[in-house]
Amino acid sequence: MSANLIIKRFISSTPVNYGKRNFKKFQLFNKRGSRTFKKQQSENRDPDLFHTRGVREVGYFEEGKFVVIPEKIPELIVPDLKDCKLKPYVSYRAPEVVQSEFTAEDLFSVVYAPKIIKDFREGKLDDKGNPVEPSPEEKLSPEEAKLRAQQTGCDIF
Repeated sequence: MSANLIIKRFISSTPVNYGKRNFKKFQLFNKRGSRTFKKQQSENRDPDLFHTRGVREVGYFEEGKFVVIPEKIPELIVPDLKDCKLKPYVSYRAPEVVQSEFTAEDLFSVVYAPKIIKDFREGKLDDKGNPVEPSPEEKLSPEEAKLRAQQTGCDIF
């Protein structure tokens, strides 16, 4: 036997019914079908033949008709950037910013502490430590404050 003889075994991962000669069983996705095929699919759609390419449906089919669910239609909220001075790209030469974790104590010291200190120095606290003249935010009940924090447009996500 010759040393140059190399035996190879070819394995096909494509089933026979998807070959060039058997067009009836060839899968026709989206744009690959003929006009008659597309017309047949528009009249009687086969959901296994059409790919959505990762896009979720905004409704469902009921008795051959597509029913749209308004809640499933995505809504894009884009801010008005007409007078914005910032540019869309950040230079690679920009210095790296390192920040520590923003904790609840930091939030308290930035938002609430200055008013408490001011009320204490001016003597506007009662015996229990509550303000004599509360601000509108201090008058809110816990439920109202939570609802305001969860509203669209607030900074808490």
